[in-house]
Amino acid sequence: MKQTRMHKTYVAKPGEVERKWYVVDATGKTLGRLASRIATMLRGKHKPEFTPHEDVGDFVIVLNAEKIKVTGRKLDQKKYYRVSGYPSGLHSVTLRRQLELHPDRVIRAAVKGMLPRGHLGRKQLKKLKVYAGDEHPHEAQQPEPLEL
Repeated sequence: MKQTRMHKTYVAKPGEVERKWYVVDATGKTLGRLASRIATMLRGKHKPEFTPHEDVGDFVIVLNAEKIKVTGRKLDQKKYYRVSGYPSGLHSVTLRRQLELHPDRVIRAAVKGMLPRGHLGRKQLKKLKVYAGDEHPHEAQQPEPLEL
């Protein structure tokens, strides 16, 4: 019987993960395409040491969240829901209104839907920083620009 060589699968450990910071300008970008690229970076799927059950992703800063683009009639037809917890406490708001009031929540909700459910997804979502304008307080981390 011929002996075969076994290869070990690499599993990243939390202490040996090297995280980078990236900055993305959302001006004129399509919402879904932008969100899927951001979710990939947050999960760490772009790295060769990707491990599905560990948080190996990078930090992502999104600027100009109010200047995203959507196709079709989504501005008036897409709705965001939230519940106050009281009876008949369901509130809905259109995408157009949400972009006026809280543009950061639009990108955060789109990316959240593309991350895993549970504690790992919540941990990865904390590495997403979204700002409506073009200023951010993370200059000390020296973020690299991310082209999409």
